[in-house]
Amino acid sequence: MEMEIVYTTGKVPVTVLSPRGAVDGSNYKDLIIKTKELQETGTRYLLLDLGNVTFLSSAGLVALHKIVLLMRGEKIGDLEPGWDALHAIDRDQPAMKEPCFKVLNPQPRVAKTLQISGMENYFEVFTDQQTAIDSFHA
Repeated sequence: MEMEIVYTTGKVPVTVLSPRGAVDGSNYKDLIIKTKELQETGTRYLLLDLGNVTFLSSAGLVALHKIVLLMRGEKIGDLEPGWDALHAIDRDQPAMKEPCFKVLNPQPRVAKTLQISGMENYFEVFTDQQTAIDSFHA
């Protein structure tokens, strides 16, 4: 999976990570590892641009769950996909969005996957990059 990384500043420095293509069992670890590298080198606010992601499998959902944990400063454990990560998604939880991780421009198919899985409960979703960047606060 090809990924582009852009650093930009609104109220705080924000890293924009833009994967391309499908995020599935063949490459979901790449997305987690790249996020971990970014976090270890100082990224505190991450905007994941899904505008060029054509498909998000259950392994892709595991990647997003691990990224939320990383951005919270939690340990992510094993990178292998598993039902435990998907079961950890509480579809009925009150909206408690992760303040350090947000999503931009999911294509309709990907947005539907986020909605059905309950992942949209964990982060804000934006359609405008500058609005998303400006929404991060220190």
